[in-house]
Amino acid sequence: MRLVAGLLAGLALAVAGLLAAQAPAAPSAPAAPPALPSELRATAAALREGALQGTGAYEIVRSLTTEVGPRLAGSPGDKAAVEWGLRTLRGLGFANVRAEPVMVPYWERGTIEGRIVAPFPQPVVLAALGGSVATPEAGVEAEVVEAASLEALDALGERARGKIVFLSPRMARRRDGAGYGRTVTIRGAGPSRAAKLGAVALLIRSVGTSDARLPHTGATRYEEGVPRIPAAALSNPDADLLQAELASGLPVSFRLVLRSRELPPEPSANVVGEVVGRERPEEIVLLGCHLDSWDLGTGAEDDAAGCGIVVEAARRIAQLPRPPRRTVRVVLYANEEFGLSGANAYAAAHAADLPRHVLAAESDFGSGRVYELASRVAAESLPAMEEIAALLEPLGVGRGGNAAGGGADLIPIRPARVPIVALAQDGTFYFDVHHSPNDTLAHVSAHDLDQNVAAWAVVAYAAAEMEPRLGQPPADPPPAGR
Repeated sequence: MRLVAGLLAGLALAVAGLLAAQAPAAPSAPAAPPALPSELRATAAALREGALQGTGAYEIVRSLTTEVGPRLAGSPGDKAAVEWGLRTLRGLGFANVRAEPVMVPYWERGTIEGRIVAPFPQPVVLAALGGSVATPEAGVEAEVVEAASLEALDALGERARGKIVFLSPRMARRRDGAGYGRTVTIRGAGPSRAAKLGAVALLIRSVGTSDARLPHTGATRYEEGVPRIPAAALSNPDADLLQAELASGLPVSFRLVLRSRELPPEPSANVVGEVVGRERPEEIVLLGCHLDSWDLGTGAEDDAAGCGIVVEAARRIAQLPRPPRRTVRVVLYANEEFGLSGANAYAAAHAADLPRHVLAAESDFGSGRVYELASRVAAESLPAMEEIAALLEPLGVGRGGNAAGGGADLIPIRPARVPIVALAQDGTFYFDVHHSPNDTLAHVSAHDLDQNVAAWAVVAYAAAEMEPRLGQPPADPPPAGR
């Protein structure tokens, strides 16, 4: 009986399976239509593949670094850079090329000399921090006290009075540059924090990853109502040297002579050029970089490379048989390095137009290859961003999240809820040269620039052509404590 029952059960299962196989399949949900039409995707892919065959980005970088060189805000090099930008954009065929006036601070580095006086006398290599005041004419000589962080500096208390404070944390090398953000606060906040304790000067380990005997500069900030003390960055090898002498247990004294000075503000400009849209020219896709640079090198990676990338990406879009639906606007910002003067001026001058900015992006991380696309757009625009990301996959670019910050020059327009895209670049070696005398054309890769141009051209064209436009992201949350 068990055998018969088993045979009957098996037969029932077989019949049920046969009937199920013959029954019509349940209707599946219809596939979502593509967010980007096939023609747009085909044109974007053509832009991508064309850029990989070679672009003019390297020539733009070569031209700026060779014909102008250092471009410190307010300096003669800054004015030469504005003229270069106007000449270059006009020569490349951009429309509506113009200089939008900006007033910028003007600080002059002057000369610097530093040496360990005791216990083992040694000259060192260092650079003034941007905006630093000068030492007295005879210089400053005092005992050195070390702190490994701003918190450790605060804890020094009275031990810092009358001393030269040395902030010694070392920046970590990271592909995404995260080590910079964790360390750079010593440069910006260090002088005033030390001055509050009665220190007479501040030395920091360069905020950079190179072991070359070359210092890295960058802006510092003085708090209102706090004495201003001179501040300088030691090259990494010289920071190691100073630490080694401090480790001897003997008192270490240092002599610093700095001849910097602050001059009256100077006129400069944001340089703007456009690829005018065929249907909605009043709607803007903004591609930015900053035209200024620090004065130790020629500003090749920071940020001539970014200017070469965005200018060439926009130029290649302009060469298409049909312009995109919206305008692609290139902005070469004034004075990013020393206070975002150009970015603030742009936000103020274009306040009424910002709701018509459908996308903003800035290239300001050298010439490293793009590895990730992040965004800051409305939730309903995420399917379109996924399709744009898919167009970048052949470049080795992955999809990031939807909390992109964008470059520093985009900070002033964020309150207007302008959609933002960030193309993250490989910064593994960027901070070897950043803000140092080694920031020169020798470190720029033409091949990697081409990959950047390919990615930027795809993103800019898609944003300028797609329907509907990218939606506004939510407003930023208020700062903590409010």
